[in-house]
Amino acid sequence: MEIEIAAEAKDKRFNRRVAITVVTLSIFMGLCGVKDGNIVQAMQQAQSSGVDSWGEYQATKTKLHIDETALAQTRFLGLAGGAPASAAVAAETTRLNTEIAKYKTEIPILKSRAEDFQAQYDALNVHDDQFDAADALISIAVSIAAVAALVEIPAALWASWGFGALGIVMGLAGFLGWSLHSAFLSKILS
Repeated sequence: MEIEIAAEAKDKRFNRRVAITVVTLSIFMGLCGVKDGNIVQAMQQAQSSGVDSWGEYQATKTKLHIDETALAQTRFLGLAGGAPASAAVAAETTRLNTEIAKYKTEIPILKSRAEDFQAQYDALNVHDDQFDAADALISIAVSIAAVAALVEIPAALWASWGFGALGIVMGLAGFLGWSLHSAFLSKILS
């Protein structure tokens, strides 16, 4: 009877460790999931803004090309016209030159803005990958802990703690902005 009581007490300690492991990792995984969701929203916004900026950049380049073509045509027609046409040609040439100068000023600004949105997206993607890796590692850890509770093998619980620790490190990297990034895990998970 004493042997059964000691064995039962041992099982309770082991099961408590498993339970604490599962609860701790689940809470941390939940927090990571909330932060990851916010990062994904920011990534979508950056991507949308980047696409808009690239569209505006392309439209401005197109308008520049059209006005440069119109300027060339206006100059060509001005050479063929008489004196009354020259005043109209001069006015149109001035207007087109003003538009062309405006577009040439806007184009580098629009390109820079679009590139900034792409850089923002890429930076956010690193943290998204960190949270994805944390989620995967912690899920593995919780699964191993569940198996450890069933088979009552301490080595399985230790393996769970190992995967959990790696998951927590990756989650903390995402929360704290560390540059820790696993290209291997990102490639597998993407």
